[in-house]
Amino acid sequence: MTHSDNGFFENFGGKYVAEVLRRPLDELEAAFNEAMNDQTFLQELEIIRRDYIGRETPLYYAQNASKILGGAQIYIKLEGLANTGAHKINNAMGQCLLAKRMGKKRIIAETGAGQHGLATAAACAKLGLDCTIYMGEIDVRRQQPNVAAMELYGAKVQPVTSGSRTLKDAVNEAMRDWAANPDTTHYVLGSALGPAPFPDIVREFQSVIGREVKKQALERGIKIGAMVACVGGGSNSIGFFEPFINEKSPRLIGAEAGGIGPEIGENASRMTGNASREGIMQGYKSRFLLDEDGQALPTRSISAGLDYCGIGPQLAALGQTGRIEFTSILDKEALLALQFFAKNEGILFALESAHAGAAAIKIAKEIPEDKAIIINMSGRGDKDVFITSPIFRHEKWLEFLHAETARLEGGKDIHEAEVMK
Repeated sequence: MTHSDNGFFENFGGKYVAEVLRRPLDELEAAFNEAMNDQTFLQELEIIRRDYIGRETPLYYAQNASKILGGAQIYIKLEGLANTGAHKINNAMGQCLLAKRMGKKRIIAETGAGQHGLATAAACAKLGLDCTIYMGEIDVRRQQPNVAAMELYGAKVQPVTSGSRTLKDAVNEAMRDWAANPDTTHYVLGSALGPAPFPDIVREFQSVIGREVKKQALERGIKIGAMVACVGGGSNSIGFFEPFINEKSPRLIGAEAGGIGPEIGENASRMTGNASREGIMQGYKSRFLLDEDGQALPTRSISAGLDYCGIGPQLAALGQTGRIEFTSILDKEALLALQFFAKNEGILFALESAHAGAAAIKIAKEIPEDKAIIINMSGRGDKDVFITSPIFRHEKWLEFLHAETARLEGGKDIHEAEVMK
């Protein structure tokens, strides 16, 4: 099940959209299939991956963590070392290059944690494309470092004030924009979901992660017992798992956002949550957190990138067949995993990736010591400073904010903003 069958993965997927979007989706599918068979396009993408993204990313042996945990040897795929700090650049660059080939001048995207928006803004800056990023108002507030970086790249960040003001609503606004401007605009959807052909496109551009892991493990004689990735919509996980989907091993484990508990509105667990249902939303059929009327329920996660009510259709299908195991990780478990890998390996996980780290910690002793658990560190934790600092160093962070506010409001210093005038 590495590719869809006419847009479906078993009974999930499809293209449930208004007529106005059918033509651009059909055009996108045709352009994508043509590009993936064009050696000129593929060679250009490969050069960009090498020289701009910085591929291949390292497969790092976490020796200290392995000794402390016991059991399996722990390895970390360091996608956080890719340009812009996360795996999102793999798909963003691929889609922007495809859009430019199609003659599109304007790019739009949705973002939650900000990493996809950041990657899309960077890709647009490199390729000379106009860029607008839709981002929920709540996510704008909690991911200010990424918002500032997107604007530095020249993107317009459009806060979304409707609904829950998070990722789901950003997707809705981006879809509306695309429906209104299909001739000039391409929507760079950031996860392996949405209407066909997006799940296939995103998985293909992200599968570079898993293919590198397979090559690196073979070269070094690493026997893989399990692979663990966080799962929001699912772009990092499906790309990480892709080369192994049709094989019986290793174990493939997806870590969902358990939030603060199991009750409705306390988490974003679509495969393991008690409010998970099959449904159709935002152009595709999958598993969502829905009420009895089929309306999206509120979600909660400390990680903005996992705070989404749905999951990619291919992941839903693979969960249904049992090829992928899903587990729910609480906010506090993710924070403890973040601290563990920071203190013992000098590696700062993004909050999303820390969910995968927590899942790996849980199963370490289940895997023999002659085999490995590979964690996909989908991104770096720099972006989460406004979330983690108030938790880990509350008083010092409060002191810093008060001092900065006083300095900026006092106007006694020569401010950089005035220098730039």
